[in-house]
Amino acid sequence: MGCSKTQTQEDSEFNQCNEERSLCLHSFSDLSHVSAATFMYLLKDCYLYGTDKATPKFKILQLQVKRALNNDPQPGPFTYVVQCMYIVPLLGKTHAEGFSHMLISSLRHLKSVESVQKDFLDAKHLAARLILDIVASIVPHEERILIKLLEAYDIELRDMADALYGSELGDEDLVKAKEHLKQYVQCLMESESYVTAVNLITRFSIQCYDESFLTKLIENNHLEAAEKWAVFMGNEMICLIIQTYLDIKMLKRANELVKQHDLTEKFPDVNYLYKESVLKKLAEKGCWDIAEVRAKKETKLMEYLVYLAMEAGYMEKVEELCQRYSLEGYVNSLVPEEICCGSDYLDLKELILEDIIWVDEIDGLLNSISYIEACKIIGVDCEWKPNFEKGSKPNKVSIIQIASDKKAFIFDLIKLYEDDPKVLDSCFRRIMCSSNILKLELKCFQSYEMLLDIQKLFKGTTGGLSGLSKKILGAGLNKTRRNSNWEQRPLTQNQKEYAALDAVVLVHIFHHVKGQPQFGVTEGCKVEWKSHIVSRVKNSRSTLRF
Repeated sequence: MGCSKTQTQEDSEFNQCNEERSLCLHSFSDLSHVSAATFMYLLKDCYLYGTDKATPKFKILQLQVKRALNNDPQPGPFTYVVQCMYIVPLLGKTHAEGFSHMLISSLRHLKSVESVQKDFLDAKHLAARLILDIVASIVPHEERILIKLLEAYDIELRDMADALYGSELGDEDLVKAKEHLKQYVQCLMESESYVTAVNLITRFSIQCYDESFLTKLIENNHLEAAEKWAVFMGNEMICLIIQTYLDIKMLKRANELVKQHDLTEKFPDVNYLYKESVLKKLAEKGCWDIAEVRAKKETKLMEYLVYLAMEAGYMEKVEELCQRYSLEGYVNSLVPEEICCGSDYLDLKELILEDIIWVDEIDGLLNSISYIEACKIIGVDCEWKPNFEKGSKPNKVSIIQIASDKKAFIFDLIKLYEDDPKVLDSCFRRIMCSSNILKLELKCFQSYEMLLDIQKLFKGTTGGLSGLSKKILGAGLNKTRRNSNWEQRPLTQNQKEYAALDAVVLVHIFHHVKGQPQFGVTEGCKVEWKSHIVSRVKNSRSTLRF
C-alpha cells in the first residue's frame, strides 16, 4: 500500500519532532557537553511548546532546571548559571525576568553541596563581573535580578574590587570600589530606585545619606527598606524611625521595632498605644468580643474599651463590661461632655418610623407579607452571628429585615424555619420574585426580581451603607452592633433598632434621590438608576441561606 505525499510529510515532521524531544531530554539529563546558549534556547522551547498556563509551566521548568544543574554542567553549576545569565536577555524581554529568577533560585539547594564549593568560589568573580555589566547597562537585567545575584553568590566588596581591578588588591582598591558603587547608588536614587539602593548601601557599607533619606523612604512607602537602612545606620536612626512611625500613627511597626531592638526603656508607652489602636480598630468593626479578649483583663485597656463603647452609644456593652470587670467607678468618673455617644450617627427617630414589628410566628409572617406585597419599594437586609474562626463556615442568616418608609419587619428565621420552613420559603419567594416591588440591596437571597443595589450607583462613595447614608442623608450609621450575637433570643431593643435602621435607611436614601432625573453622579459620568435594576431567577428549592 502506498502513502500519499501528505502522509509522508506528516510522518517526517512527527519523526523530527520526536528527535528534537529526545535531544532536549538528553540535554537536560547530561549538561557536560551542552553550552549555556544551547541550554537556554532549549529551555525557552520547552516553555513555548508547553500547554499549561504560565505559572504552572514555570514551576515545572523550575524542577527541570534544578535537576539539570546536578547533571555535570561544565565547569560547574554556579559558573554555568552566570554564563546563562548573559544569554537570557537575548531570549526577549517577555521571558527574561522569569528565566533569570528560575536559574538563580535553582542554585539555592546547591550551596551546601561540598563537591561544587570550588566552583562557587571561582564563580564569585564572574558573578561580580556580571553585576558590574548590569550596573553599566551592558547586560540588561531588572534591578531585582541584580539583588538576587548579590545574595545567591554572597558578593562582598572584595569580590567587586577583584572584578574591577584584579586579584592583587590593596586597601585603596577597596576604597575605589566602594566609591564606584556609591556613584551607582546615587544614580539609583535619582531614578527613585530606593529599594535597590538600600540593598547596595547595606551590603557594601556605603555611608552616603542622612536622616532626610529615611524620610524619603517612608514618604514613598518603602517601609522595609527604611527599616533595613535604619538598622544598618545604628540605634540613633532606629529611634528616629520609631518616632517617625509614632508621629504618623503607624503604631504596629513602631511596636515591632521597639521589641526587636529592646528599646522599651526609651519608648515605654509604645506597646500600650499599639494595644489601644488594636482595640479601636476592632471596636470600629463591631468586633467587641475579640476586643475584650485582646484586652486580656488589663484594667487600663478594659477602661478604654468601655470608653469606646460609650463613645459609640453602645450602652448595653458598657453595662456588660462594667458588671464583668467592676468598672462602674471608672464610668462615673468620666465627664459626659467628653464622650460623643454616637451623636454623629443617624438616629432612627429622625426617619419617623411608625413601628418595628418582630415576627416569629407563622400568622404574623403571613400578615407581614400581605402588608409588604402592597408596597412599591422596600429595603432588605439581614444579620447573622459572626464567626471569627479562620477557615470556618459562616453562620446561617438569623434575621431578615424588610422595611417600607413607615414600618420595619424583623423576621426571626430561626423560629420561623423551625415552625414551618415551606411556608417561610413560599412567603419570601412571593416578595423577592415579585416584579411589582422594587427591592433595595440584597445579600441573602438566590432568586429575585427588581433588585436595585443603591451602593453601585455611587462608586466613589466609601464606607459602605454608612458612608452612603452620610453622603445622602448627612449622617452615617452606627455599626457597633453589627457583630453582636444575632442568635440570642430575645434580641435587645438596641439590636432591633439597629437591624430596622439598616433596612429603612435604604428606602429613605432612594426617596431622597429618585426625584432627580439622574443621580449617582461621578466625575464625567451620569448614571440612570433604572438601568441598574437587575433580576436573577434560579430554580432552586430554597431562596434563603438557612
